[in-house]
Amino acid sequence: MTDKCRGAASRAVAMRRIIMAALFALVVSLAASSVAQDFETGMEAARRGDYAQALNELRPLAEQGSAQAQYALGIMYGNGYGVPPDYAEAAKWVRMAAEQGDAEAQSKLGIMYSKGVGVPHDQAEALKWYRRAAGQGVAEAQLNLGIMYDLGAEVAQDLGEAATWYRKAAEQGDARAQHNLAVMYADGLGVTQDHGEALTWFQRAAEQGHAPAQNNLGLIHLFGENGPRDLVLAHMWLHLAARQLNEGPPKAREFLEGWMTPEEIAEAEKLAREWRPKPSSMPRSSLSETSGAAQAGEYSPSARPTR
Repeated sequence: MTDKCRGAASRAVAMRRIIMAALFALVVSLAASSVAQDFETGMEAARRGDYAQALNELRPLAEQGSAQAQYALGIMYGNGYGVPPDYAEAAKWVRMAAEQGDAEAQSKLGIMYSKGVGVPHDQAEALKWYRRAAGQGVAEAQLNLGIMYDLGAEVAQDLGEAATWYRKAAEQGDARAQHNLAVMYADGLGVTQDHGEALTWFQRAAEQGHAPAQNNLGLIHLFGENGPRDLVLAHMWLHLAARQLNEGPPKAREFLEGWMTPEEIAEAEKLAREWRPKPSSMPRSSLSETSGAAQAGEYSPSARPTR
């Protein structure tokens, strides 16, 4: 074969390889697009409450290895959406998604281990999965990792590390983390005591409707801890906290009413009636919007006590 012929043959082989590679990329792209469309169809059905259709769309995708679909299927089993509640089955699918690197699934698997829901109670496993999810930026996992450092659960107690993780979650808009961080600033735990920072974070959590933060904010205004005393705002926040917790008027509110004029009490009550929570800035996945899911045992709103 002449050099000219060999060159032409080599170019033909190279061209076939390029064409095959392009075709393969196209097939992969079309397959991924189809999976994404089927997943969204399933999630839309779940949002409508049509769980039978959601299962029909999501189960095949989960069985084919889609981490998103595996996590969604786990949440459906955990909450009994379209299927009888089955925590072990929920844990199976959530684990499959977590092992593929799905951050939300990793966080939820950590919660399931921390509460022994569908899996044995195992705080060391919970810690492992919280670390993975927190490293990917999941606020829920950052909060729970902070709690573990705060309480010294499966790790040496480290309040500075706890504050670091609380801050990461708080900056994403998690009201529970905002409250915990505020308490740490108020008491100088793991951070330099700073009543201004405490007020900032209590305010942010309270505005989202976090009752312990509302109570603490009311006490700050009552005692003038970071500025002039404001009895109207103190009354409003204490009233909101008590209302949310289905409690009667707290002693602090009864006490301060003795210092207020009828006009001030009326203004405070008007503010409380008109108050509405600010929407959270927390990023929400299509899954969490679908279900309220994964009640598989979250920590209580705050592991730190109300001041």
